[in-house]
Amino acid sequence: MVSEELPLKRIVISNIKMPVRHSEDEAVCAAVKRASELGARVIDPVIVKKSVDARKRNEIHFVYSFSFVCENIDKIRERDGLHICAEESEFTPKSLLNGKKRDKKEKIIIAGSGPCGLFAALTLSECGMAPTIIERGDNVDVRHEKISRFWDGGALDPNTNVQFGEGGAGTFSDGKLNSRIGDPLQKYILKTFVRYGAPKEILYQSKPHIGTDLLRGCVKNIRNAIIKNGGTVRFNSCMTDIFVKDGKIEEIEVNGSERLECDRLIAALGHSSRDTYEMLNRRGVAMMQKPFAAGVRIEHTREFINHAQYGAAAARDAEFLPTADYRLAYNVESRSCYSFCMCPGGVVVNASSEPEQLTVNGMSYHSRMERNSNSALAVTVRPEDFGGDSPLAGVEFQRKYESLAYRAACGKAPVQLARDFLNNKCSSGFDGVYPSFTGKTEFAELRGCLPGFIADTLCDGLKYFDRKINGFSSGGAVLTGIEMRTSAPVRIIRDENFESIKVKGLIPAGEGAGYAGGIMSAAVDGVKAAAALLRGV
Repeated sequence: MVSEELPLKRIVISNIKMPVRHSEDEAVCAAVKRASELGARVIDPVIVKKSVDARKRNEIHFVYSFSFVCENIDKIRERDGLHICAEESEFTPKSLLNGKKRDKKEKIIIAGSGPCGLFAALTLSECGMAPTIIERGDNVDVRHEKISRFWDGGALDPNTNVQFGEGGAGTFSDGKLNSRIGDPLQKYILKTFVRYGAPKEILYQSKPHIGTDLLRGCVKNIRNAIIKNGGTVRFNSCMTDIFVKDGKIEEIEVNGSERLECDRLIAALGHSSRDTYEMLNRRGVAMMQKPFAAGVRIEHTREFINHAQYGAAAARDAEFLPTADYRLAYNVESRSCYSFCMCPGGVVVNASSEPEQLTVNGMSYHSRMERNSNSALAVTVRPEDFGGDSPLAGVEFQRKYESLAYRAACGKAPVQLARDFLNNKCSSGFDGVYPSFTGKTEFAELRGCLPGFIADTLCDGLKYFDRKINGFSSGGAVLTGIEMRTSAPVRIIRDENFESIKVKGLIPAGEGAGYAGGIMSAAVDGVKAAAALLRGV
């Protein structure tokens, strides 16, 4: 029972606890009863949040918040578990125009079709403009085919892979939409995804996710909407150069030969656009080093993590409980080690984008029912670790260790049992957990693929996590290396108006520009980049 609209003069009833085995209709009845006890006459229930509380494994329950129209709102006072909604207006792209019209002939180019580029283009197209997206990779259907062939042992396509192509890197991930940015635009992003094919439950899930299988359809639908609105989407079109006159962008080069006039350029590059970083650096675009994180993927069986989080309920109530996740962090003064991009019931994928280099990521389908659950175990990497003063020193740092990982297992993914990693010895066999990696694996010593400070911090973190989840590191858990693409190692510097401080008309945005981390924050930054353009940047 979900409504996409949240009318004014509503109240929210929170902390409605329900047993594991319940229906949403039963949750509605419980919320109505609670509202009545608080003196509120309510209609039109809308689920605004649903989460599972598994802090006590013998008392697992779901927790709901509901929004209601309140017929006697003037007589209601706020108290624990009840508050009156503040009046708020729904964001729409057209609200950015403030009644003004923009010249549809203005040549707006968006480089990249990840969540940042797609939402920037969608926003502009809904405001009557006709942006052109250029994407170095293929459309999402062809991309899926090429990636599948690569995972099956085929050659890597440097322009169409897990990092590049329609939808960006997030399309072949878990499809998480939770974020820590706390921006009010998040509601608009969620509703837009639902409008273009995502399941409605993402509007109220505490940790919304779409899954790679459904996200591919959403991406395609958004692209079609942009085209229907008058925009253009060009695949296999890589921005290879920019041309600046009197400090302002004038043209861009595509595929090393074609020139396109450009009044405004939204650079939604993605965090792996290393060749584009190099080009922009040569052209004098201001950028700086940025910290990121690196480490390995750890895998357990899905059943192990479910039991660790839910206890006996994992088996007893399996059909009612979501696949369990976890969030772990080990912090000391010098470094942090933490779980990142946890993929319940997912797989580990080859996320490489350059020949003879290897990096991995996690991916889940909507059902999250694969045999293993995996997560990155990431360690903070600071600019002082890069070993150089160049803005692109972090890129070279990544390349160095991705190359070592590739060589460690002769092009296969290097794997090692977590307990053997702790004891500094090569594994000789698996112990109940088998790699889900989308390709071939080979036992290797992962310490040889990582800087010493990352390996040492991982060891400390693994020991600590084993105390939090018994058997997390001491059982048969498998590590797969290495993960280097957690975020961009570069920030393209922009001013308060989202414009490059060196090149007028250039708007760096999203994860690749160093201003986002994940699908949600990248999409939000794309909308904000479009808004900046509409303000007349």
